[in-house]
Amino acid sequence: MIELNNKLAVMFAPEDAEGLEKATPAELEPIEISPSGVGIHFPKLDADLYLPVLLEGFLGSRKWMAALMGAAGGRSRSAAKRKAAKKNGKLGGRPRK
Repeated sequence: MIELNNKLAVMFAPEDAEGLEKATPAELEPIEISPSGVGIHFPKLDADLYLPVLLEGFLGSRKWMAALMGAAGGRSRSAAKRKAAKKNGKLGGRPRK
Protein backbone atom coordinates (compact mmCIF):
# COMPACT_ATOMS: atom_id res chain seq x y z
CA MET A 1 0.00 0.00 0.00
CA ILE A 2 1.25 3.45 -0.90
CA GLU A 3 -0.25 6.51 0.74
CA LEU A 4 0.31 9.77 -1.11
CA ASN A 5 0.70 13.13 0.59
CA ASN A 6 -2.82 14.07 -0.56
CA LYS A 7 -4.11 11.10 1.52
CA LEU A 8 -4.89 8.97 -1.54
CA ALA A 9 -4.00 5.37 -0.69
CA VAL A 10 -3.13 3.03 -3.55
CA MET A 11 -3.05 -0.67 -2.79
CA PHE A 12 -2.28 -3.43 -5.26
CA ALA A 13 -0.78 -6.89 -5.44
CA PRO A 14 2.80 -6.82 -6.80
CA GLU A 15 1.94 -9.44 -9.43
CA ASP A 16 -0.52 -6.94 -10.91
CA ALA A 17 2.18 -4.32 -11.53
CA GLU A 18 4.40 -4.37 -14.59
CA GLY A 19 7.95 -5.28 -13.60
CA LEU A 20 6.93 -6.83 -10.28
CA GLU A 21 4.97 -9.83 -11.61
CA LYS A 22 7.41 -12.48 -10.37
CA ALA A 23 8.95 -10.63 -7.42
CA THR A 24 9.32 -12.36 -4.08
CA PRO A 25 8.52 -10.51 -0.84
CA ALA A 26 12.25 -10.30 -0.09
CA GLU A 27 12.91 -8.64 -3.46
CA LEU A 28 10.30 -5.98 -2.81
CA GLU A 29 12.16 -4.53 0.16
CA PRO A 30 13.55 -1.95 0.55
CA ILE A 31 11.50 0.54 -1.44
CA GLU A 32 12.93 3.94 -2.34
CA ILE A 33 10.78 6.98 -3.05
CA SER A 34 12.12 9.45 -5.61
CA PRO A 35 12.91 13.00 -4.42
CA SER A 36 9.88 14.27 -6.37
CA GLY A 37 7.67 11.79 -4.48
CA VAL A 38 6.06 10.35 -7.60
CA GLY A 39 8.49 7.52 -8.34
CA ILE A 40 9.04 4.24 -6.54
CA HIS A 41 12.26 2.25 -6.97
CA PHE A 42 12.84 -1.39 -6.04
CA PRO A 43 16.67 -1.70 -5.90
CA LYS A 44 16.84 -5.50 -5.74
CA LEU A 45 14.75 -5.76 -8.93
CA ASP A 46 16.10 -2.61 -10.58
CA ALA A 47 12.43 -1.80 -11.23
CA ASP A 48 10.78 1.59 -11.16
CA LEU A 49 7.14 2.61 -10.97
CA TYR A 50 6.04 6.13 -11.85
CA LEU A 51 2.82 6.82 -9.98
CA PRO A 52 1.09 9.07 -12.56
CA VAL A 53 1.56 6.45 -15.28
CA LEU A 54 0.77 3.64 -12.86
CA LEU A 55 -2.56 5.21 -12.05
CA GLU A 56 -3.25 6.08 -15.69
CA GLY A 57 -2.85 2.52 -16.92
CA PHE A 58 -4.08 0.87 -13.71
CA LEU A 59 -0.77 -0.75 -12.70
CA GLY A 60 1.00 -1.02 -16.03
CA SER A 61 1.48 0.62 -19.37
CA ARG A 62 -1.51 0.73 -21.70
CA LYS A 63 0.19 -1.80 -23.98
CA TRP A 64 0.79 -4.20 -21.11
CA MET A 65 -2.77 -3.84 -19.82
CA ALA A 66 -4.18 -4.37 -23.32
CA ALA A 67 -2.19 -7.61 -23.60
CA LEU A 68 -3.62 -8.83 -20.28
CA MET A 69 -7.17 -7.96 -21.32
CA GLY A 70 -6.70 -9.61 -24.71
CA ALA A 71 -5.44 -12.79 -23.07
CA ALA A 72 -8.44 -12.84 -20.74
CA GLY A 73 -10.80 -12.33 -23.65
CA GLY A 74 -9.21 -15.18 -25.57
CA ARG A 75 -9.86 -17.53 -22.65
CA SER A 76 -13.55 -16.70 -22.36
CA ARG A 77 -16.05 -19.44 -23.20
CA SER A 78 -19.29 -17.49 -23.59
CA ALA A 79 -22.27 -18.54 -25.67
CA ALA A 80 -21.78 -15.46 -27.84
CA LYS A 81 -18.19 -16.45 -28.57
CA ARG A 82 -19.22 -20.01 -29.50
CA LYS A 83 -21.93 -18.66 -31.80
CA ALA A 84 -19.50 -16.26 -33.51
CA ALA A 85 -16.92 -19.02 -33.97
CA LYS A 86 -19.52 -21.32 -35.50
CA LYS A 87 -20.67 -18.58 -37.89
CA ASN A 88 -17.06 -17.78 -38.82
CA GLY A 89 -16.39 -21.47 -39.47
CA LYS A 90 -19.23 -21.59 -41.99
CA LEU A 91 -17.53 -18.75 -43.87
CA GLY A 92 -14.27 -20.67 -44.22
CA GLY A 93 -12.67 -19.92 -40.87
CA ARG A 94 -10.20 -17.29 -39.87
CA PRO A 95 -8.82 -15.29 -42.80
CA ARG A 96 -5.11 -15.61 -43.60
CA LYS A 97 -2.86 -12.74 -42.64
